[in-house]
Amino acid sequence: MLTKEENHHRRNVSEKFAFLSLRLSLFLVMFILGVILYDITAKGIGVLSWDFITKMPKTGMTEGGIFPAIVGTLYVTVLAALLAVPLGVASAIFLNEYATQGKITRLIRISLRNLAGVPSIVFGLFGVALFVQIMGFRASLLAAGLTLGLLTLPVTVTAAEEALKTVPKSFREGGLALGATKWQMIRTLVLPPAFPGMLTGVILGLARAAGETAPILFTGAAFFLPFLPNSPFSQFMALPYHLFIMATQHHNISAVRPIAYGTAFVLLAMVFLLNLGAIILRYRYRKRFQR
Repeated sequence: MLTKEENHHRRNVSEKFAFLSLRLSLFLVMFILGVILYDITAKGIGVLSWDFITKMPKTGMTEGGIFPAIVGTLYVTVLAALLAVPLGVASAIFLNEYATQGKITRLIRISLRNLAGVPSIVFGLFGVALFVQIMGFRASLLAAGLTLGLLTLPVTVTAAEEALKTVPKSFREGGLALGATKWQMIRTLVLPPAFPGMLTGVILGLARAAGETAPILFTGAAFFLPFLPNSPFSQFMALPYHLFIMATQHHNISAVRPIAYGTAFVLLAMVFLLNLGAIILRYRYRKRFQR
């Protein structure tokens, strides 16, 4: 039988060991991430130039720039946002504010969380079946954007609902007590404080979508197109697919390896800017709400 002091000492030792394990895990992850980022930056930044970013590709992508891939990535991300953001936020509001909290609602939430963990290649194959074949959009910018929108949708719904849950119940009760309708209460008292968290989840989901290769692999992405897409039904270039082909499938991998590193650096920079934008916007809206 241990004394009170011995139990206290054992808990302290266990706590210190747990915190030490967490710190070591954090340092290990940060070290590996730092090595990867250093390798890509050191080998990719030397390729960057104004021509590399703004020029069209030439001679099978062994020369020229990656401007169509940058523009195509932006286009397909915007199309994904047009589907995922309104539908995701509306679904989160319905689930959290209007839906009866029962077995069906719990089942929907479980399904959304399971969908968020589904491999992206499954969404790609579903996009081929639904948008390319059944709906007849062919391999196009529209089909790829809608597929990425479906990929982002479960994350958007979950993040938006979690943000709504952080708003105290007293806000809702106070608004209804003052005679506001439910929608007026949600629009004026619930959405403003929840907006920073919702916005962060949306941008992080879109940042993930911008770097995905599998969903656009069969739905519209092309490796070499020396022009910009002129309609939603055109094929397009995208940075992740472009990088995948150059790193694994190109007929002269050693010759295009510097271009692959430059493409990887640009893609990381775009994702970093999206994440940074989420942090800045969340900080500003949170500060505005506190005022």
